[in-house]
Amino acid sequence: MGWAIALHGGAGDIPKDLPPELREPREACLRYCLKMGIDALKAQKSPLDVVELVVRELENNPYFNAGRGSVLTSNGIVEMEACIMDGITKNCGAVSGLTTVVNAISLARLVMEKTPHIYLAFEGAEAFAREQGVETIDSSHFITPRNIERLKQAKEANKVQVDYNTRPIPKDDKPPAPSGDSQLGTVGCVAVDSYGHLATATSTGGLVNKMVGRIGDTPIIGAGTYANKLCAVSATGQGEAIIRATVARDVAALMEYKGLSLKEAADYVIEESAPRGATGLIAVSATGEVTMPFNTTGMFRACATEDGHSELAI
Repeated sequence: MGWAIALHGGAGDIPKDLPPELREPREACLRYCLKMGIDALKAQKSPLDVVELVVRELENNPYFNAGRGSVLTSNGIVEMEACIMDGITKNCGAVSGLTTVVNAISLARLVMEKTPHIYLAFEGAEAFAREQGVETIDSSHFITPRNIERLKQAKEANKVQVDYNTRPIPKDDKPPAPSGDSQLGTVGCVAVDSYGHLATATSTGGLVNKMVGRIGDTPIIGAGTYANKLCAVSATGQGEAIIRATVARDVAALMEYKGLSLKEAADYVIEESAPRGATGLIAVSATGEVTMPFNTTGMFRACATEDGHSELAI
């Protein structure tokens, strides 16, 4: 048994020839965040603190679809969502529809720790943020030139965006699924300490040109985010497909009820349960195993374990 950590920056239709100017900043951020998480685990920070710390940093990076880099709705605004969960207690918190909160993941943790509820959304979540004194900023802070252009392309093509959008969307290019959302750069982190305590956190801006009020898999416990005493999971991909397949909970259920290993359970969910081309996930087990399977063309991901294994890949 030993500590382990994994993080992702989204799964989807990532071209093999992703230009360096798009690939390298994301890789650099993942590398920095992985080291931050490793250092925190070595300093005996709790897994819950570690996953919040890492996801906050990912939210602050405009190259990922969370926090600062969140994509825009059909009305040209951001509606951010996040979820955090502790494996030992199964305490969890989730938020949706945020427009001014700088770090949605920290507000999700406050919902978990400061309210009798699990999930707050839209005006109620924003009001709670103000009550708690968390950092907020004018919503224009989140509206980046890159995402304005992405929304323009999606509107011209009359569709939600279903890939990493490194190239224009052809008007006659039929998307794989009308409700798809490969969630360019949805971010997540899972961690386990040397005592087997687990935690997970996921944060996203959703999908480009989504309907106002749409909620994806990220804040749904058991879909995009789940942790118990056996494992911690953070998923990314087409939100509606992940919700239907209860991806994160199924990994834990296969371990709990069928006795599968973490890798066996995660591989089964990705290969047999989730629709092809729709899903990726990161997961760690209470014994320090780590796995990062996906059935999309790529997934920005990184991991490290106490025994010295380390990986960063697309």
